[in-house]
Amino acid sequence: MALSRRGVAAILLSLALIGGVLLLPYLDAAAFIVRAADMPGRAGTFASWRAARFVREPVIDVPTRQGSVAARFYRPAGAFARTVLLMPGVHRDGIDEARLVGLADDLAATGFGVLTIAAPDLQRYKITPQVTDVIEDAVKWASGQTVYAPDGKVGLVGISFSGGLSVVAAGRDSIRDRVAFVMSFGGHGDLARVMHYLCSGEVLGNLEQAKRSSAVYGADQVSVHPPHDYGVAVTLLSLADRVVPADQVEALSRGIDGFLLASSLAMTDTAAATREFARMRDYALTLPEPSQTLMTYVNDRAVDKLGPLLLPIVDGLKDHPAMPSLSAERAAPPAAPVFLLHGVDDNVIPSIETVLLAEHLKGKATVHGLLSGLITHAEVNRTPTATEVWRLAQFWRQIMSY
Repeated sequence: MALSRRGVAAILLSLALIGGVLLLPYLDAAAFIVRAADMPGRAGTFASWRAARFVREPVIDVPTRQGSVAARFYRPAGAFARTVLLMPGVHRDGIDEARLVGLADDLAATGFGVLTIAAPDLQRYKITPQVTDVIEDAVKWASGQTVYAPDGKVGLVGISFSGGLSVVAAGRDSIRDRVAFVMSFGGHGDLARVMHYLCSGEVLGNLEQAKRSSAVYGADQVSVHPPHDYGVAVTLLSLADRVVPADQVEALSRGIDGFLLASSLAMTDTAAATREFARMRDYALTLPEPSQTLMTYVNDRAVDKLGPLLLPIVDGLKDHPAMPSLSAERAAPPAAPVFLLHGVDDNVIPSIETVLLAEHLKGKATVHGLLSGLITHAEVNRTPTATEVWRLAQFWRQIMSY
């Protein structure tokens, strides 16, 4: 029997509604990317329209084996399906770091509950096994709180060096079944390999094979760029006790810490950063040798001089007993799905790390990788294209399904 015009219209409307419901998660994922990239115009208006209301709750203490660690919960106004533990990278501001707060805001506006927690060692610019322990303990605690995890599971997102360490933690027996998914945002697969890169500009391993595999993860061409001086300074700080006499370690560390502070300030307060950089240049002159020379290299961002001095020490640590706690490729793979997101031109942790880790995890875990031209190092701040936004939206849609 032929349908009336009214009947046809009703069917078309129903199909449109069904299509809208099916597409809504993708629209929400796209809105998240638009907000994170601060896109203006109609896209920004749409993203604001889709944003959920949320509140930042007061700081709480989370118990870990390293002591109580400060955390802050971003609570959506309505019901939320999943809490995400968001771990910042190497930065002294911890959970108050401006870019971390912005990302937490964007995630909460997408409907996630977000608990930000900062490992104390990373706030001191130290990459240690204790950081992985803090991540493990934080997941164990949060997943046991029904207010955060009604089903006993949380998502885990680590930024920069926290990314690789989060993948390590997610594979540990005490929390394997408590992690809904784990995401490494600009993270590493092998810490020794990254340290070698930071000191030499070279990536160890089968680089050509990794480059050929990179197309699978969204990059037609991935290359290795000269390393950023920030990463080399962090490496020197970690190795200060191996490169200067014991009575100089504290003073040199204080100087490097000041330089790293100035580098962080450069993103938010140019005048304060300029003053701190000048203070560190004056400070270098007060140090005895060899600290004075090393601090001068730091101030001059002389990667070409500092890197070769550190390289033999770094390479000597590649088989250190602590490396399995610091490198996802040397640890048990997570039971949860693993998401690896990286800026294709990253020069702090090279994007080839995501390719190498993804290839390593194949057959051992469910892994999704994406190299994006929209991202620099662990932040979305490049001029967006429709293709890049869509790729990121598809990637985030998969995460949101867990």
